[in-house]
Amino acid sequence: MAFQVSPGVNVSEIDLTTVVPSVSTTAGGFVGNFRWGPVEQRVLVTDGDRLVENFRTPSNDHANNAADFMVAENFLSYANQLQTIRVVNDSGSKAVNAVMDNDSGAANTTLLVKNDTDYDENFGGGQTRAGTFYAKYPGELGNSLKVSVCAGENAYESKHSVNATCTTATATLTIHSNPNLANTIIVGDKLLLGPDKQERKVSAVSGNTITLSTNSTGNTFTNSAEIVTRRWEFFNEFDGAPKTSLYANNAGATADELHVAVVDEDGDITGTPGTVLETFAKVSKAKDAKTAQGGNNFYKDVINSQSQWLYWNEHTAAAVGSSAGNKALSTSFGSTTQPVTASFVSGADGDTATNANFIKGYNLLRDKDVVDVSLIPAGTANQTRVLHLINEIAEVRKDCIICVSPERADVVNNAGFDGAEVEDIVAFRNTLPSSSFAVMDSGYKLQFDRHNDVNRFVPLNGDTAGIMVRTDNVRDAWYSPGGFNRGNVKNVIKLAFNPRKAERDVLYQAGVNPVVAFPGQGTVLFGDKTMLAQPSAFDRINVRRLFIVLEKAIERAAQTTLFEFNDELTRIQFQNIVEPFLRDVQGRRGITDFKVVCDESNNTPEVIDRNEFVGDIFVKPNRSINFIQLNFVAVRSGVEFNEIVGSV
Repeated sequence: MAFQVSPGVNVSEIDLTTVVPSVSTTAGGFVGNFRWGPVEQRVLVTDGDRLVENFRTPSNDHANNAADFMVAENFLSYANQLQTIRVVNDSGSKAVNAVMDNDSGAANTTLLVKNDTDYDENFGGGQTRAGTFYAKYPGELGNSLKVSVCAGENAYESKHSVNATCTTATATLTIHSNPNLANTIIVGDKLLLGPDKQERKVSAVSGNTITLSTNSTGNTFTNSAEIVTRRWEFFNEFDGAPKTSLYANNAGATADELHVAVVDEDGDITGTPGTVLETFAKVSKAKDAKTAQGGNNFYKDVINSQSQWLYWNEHTAAAVGSSAGNKALSTSFGSTTQPVTASFVSGADGDTATNANFIKGYNLLRDKDVVDVSLIPAGTANQTRVLHLINEIAEVRKDCIICVSPERADVVNNAGFDGAEVEDIVAFRNTLPSSSFAVMDSGYKLQFDRHNDVNRFVPLNGDTAGIMVRTDNVRDAWYSPGGFNRGNVKNVIKLAFNPRKAERDVLYQAGVNPVVAFPGQGTVLFGDKTMLAQPSAFDRINVRRLFIVLEKAIERAAQTTLFEFNDELTRIQFQNIVEPFLRDVQGRRGITDFKVVCDESNNTPEVIDRNEFVGDIFVKPNRSINFIQLNFVAVRSGVEFNEIVGSV
């Protein structure tokens, strides 16, 4: 109690209600090749739709791209948390962002912007001016983008008196007077002309001849005076022309606003060419511009912080008008008579990501204090990548399971001798270390790729990890994920390799869990071994995951003991936190018995003097049944069963 100078009552609280917290056992982590999305950055994906939204559908041209995508998608068919990391090749034939340069008309084909942090550090301040526009992420998909900028009222809509001819047969407008109109109109503009002022889109401009995408009977005229209204291609996406913002007006400036439309020009993103992906209305060319609510309204900052599809460097005056870009607010910004429209080019997927690229991605999952993951499917990982996952991720974290499949050539169209699959799978397993934090299955499955309308072989490790999630959802982490009750694999047309009983014996002895298609019973994960080589309780998945749960949960609870005194009261409080938790696990069949020792026997004076605290937690884990012995005994008539039970 606090010292008091005069009599009085001091009220304080002591909280003895601390409990062991619940911990996640179903969060996944995955590193793979994808078509789109930030590179070397964790993205939490909660289902298949969000996977497509963040990383787009896989490309049929890149097998690893599609296989990795489907491993992630398979995991999410069982689970709802996946920390997903995209990697790309950043050397040699590397992935690059699609770009467009309005200043020079030439794109830089070596520009690789990985993510927002990379942009801010290396590109956002104009350090590297490779293009006025950058696709947000690297990849060929960026080549489908188009951006159109309307920087003034005249660019948004204008009316013109002309002497012109319009014919139905050719769908062309030929201007005989006011030829400057042809210099104002660009491809994509919409024209309203003729008796009914029908809107037509411009498909080509050549001198004073303007080709229209549509024409109609009743709107033809020959060498007549016409009032032609031209509108920006994306006129209907906005509720009015860009003008002068209130902020600029108050500072004595004019015409600072502009509109921006980002478009899927080729339809590769949405499936429909010309789809507007996003718009930005009435953003300002002034660097210090504010919205009516006081927020930042400078076009570059708004687009770079909000756009899902592009980065935008500051334009020069030549790009969008005589006074655009970073001019002072007191300047009259002026306006343009034409919108500025740019297609993106030179984006490339590059070669498949290298082992070094994958290791960079894996290392974003290494720190358990930063990211919570319990299961990591290895996807199409080769030996080098699996070694890193086991040795540098799982064995460092000690709170997650790596799920591994053999290499594709071991099981898919293996042209070796009969039984070559088993030999090759075991050989691959023998190149990997012994670890209770890793689990290996027996191969690949053929499944339908709905995004590309093809059947594709995909490694099973996404399903193996997903089955563990399903086990946690219907039972607990300490239940075995194998067998007919919880081990069924989804979306299987056939297995690349379906091991027979003798082959399963060899695989299981090597620590590989067979995935088996049983006629009439489905495809099942038919094992629950970890990759621990020596006989131990930890060579079973359920035991390893039981201890992950216990250690993770009690470790968090023990943090409340830090900086307290190592005395009897603290030790009793610790026991009162841990023992009810263990009794609950015991009641849910995770353990058969336990004992917590935290007293003077293990917290000796020497331990106390080292500022340490020791709690010894003994548990007897429950074991899964792997082998069933059924004995059928024929008994002679007249014999009582109790006479022979125990004698045979």
